[in-house]
Amino acid sequence: MFLVFSTLIWLINNLSESYVSTASFDLEYVNVPKGYLFKGATDNELKVKLEAGGFQFLGFNFKHSKIAIDLADAQHKDSIFYIPQEIYRKQVERQLSASMSLIDIETDTLFVGMLAVVSKKVPVKPNIEVNMARNYLLDGQMEIQPDSITITGPSEEIDTIVVVRTNKLTLPDLDSDFSETIEIYKSKELKNTEYSIGEVELTAKIARFSEKVFEVPITTVHFPNNIDVKTFPDKVSVVCKAKLKRLKKIEASDFEVIADYGQLKDGTTDELKLELRKKPSGLHSVKLQKNSVEYILNKK
Repeated sequence: MFLVFSTLIWLINNLSESYVSTASFDLEYVNVPKGYLFKGATDNELKVKLEAGGFQFLGFNFKHSKIAIDLADAQHKDSIFYIPQEIYRKQVERQLSASMSLIDIETDTLFVGMLAVVSKKVPVKPNIEVNMARNYLLDGQMEIQPDSITITGPSEEIDTIVVVRTNKLTLPDLDSDFSETIEIYKSKELKNTEYSIGEVELTAKIARFSEKVFEVPITTVHFPNNIDVKTFPDKVSVVCKAKLKRLKKIEASDFEVIADYGQLKDGTTDELKLELRKKPSGLHSVKLQKNSVEYILNKK
């Protein structure tokens, strides 16, 4: 037991003394200059000679500490970026503990890969296939949050990009409101392009709808006063889809279907085309069951 305590005391005394030795730091490059994309560096590890206490060197044997290299101090000549030792040495010294002294650095100059880039904001278009359950529909527009993102990359990569898409998403038999997070599709050809975010959220309201048919009289317009026109039939069916609550408030008089005399000015035709000139708001869809009707003209 005495021998163990003696050994511990000896070890503590020796580790408390200062030594000069080599240590390694992992390099983390920060503060990339605006307009550039960091592509890597020649050195990701830095070996230095330090004067420090034995306990501190013991810690380096178990793990590497990190040193941040500020790229705002980088110099460049043409497309080559570099940080001379006299500049990054000061950065290293500021990050050492007060009890450490930097004696020497093995690497003379840090060379950094930088790529000139531009940024632009583009809309996001969802690549989505929505299959509604029977008698259900989208209640309003599908919303995308955010509806646009910023892409940053070399001009030759992003100049022609006007929209970004999401990954494919299929939603079958929808019968209730939904909210889905979906990733932005990143083309493999855009190797040097970065996206401000990686995903968007799609939301939509789903409503149950019903269908109703209204018999609407056909109104003839712009015919001369001396001509009497009759259409066969004189009414047309208008098919509407909407939420049941909305359909209950709609009447045939809310629609107007016309046949215009202007169709006959440039020649004769066997049928008059019909146009739905007025319809109520709040409908999911509306269509005429017949797009044209036969007619007879009589002079008064």
